[in-house]
Amino acid sequence: MIHLDLFKPTRTAFISDKRYALVIIDDYSRWTWVKFLNHKDESFKVFRKFLKQVQNEKGMSIVAIRSNHGREFENENILVFCEKHGINHNFSTPTTPQQNGVVERKNISLQEMAQTMLNANSTHKHF
Repeated sequence: MIHLDLFKPTRTAFISDKRYALVIIDDYSRWTWVKFLNHKDESFKVFRKFLKQVQNEKGMSIVAIRSNHGREFENENILVFCEKHGINHNFSTPTTPQQNGVVERKNISLQEMAQTMLNANSTHKHF
């Protein structure tokens, strides 16, 4: 099982002016991947590419994903893709990020790590 979440747009752009980050976490190992996006619409394309890459590298298949009810994860494209590949797509209850706690806690940790790195490099406070 993997957990998915999309960071909201940030004040400061990430690498190459990208403002969204797709966070993907393996439920068993808690291994985390962060994919940077220009727009929310790219999330399905990036997820599909990620899934194929991981399955080829590890020789295993993803059997379930867990996400919130965001439009980037609850649409026809991802529904058909999951159905075609035998992936069970679980959703957390709307407006309850606690139910997808693994990825929500990781989001906080990632934000704190980024802030620590910025502070260590003496960047301006507005970052």
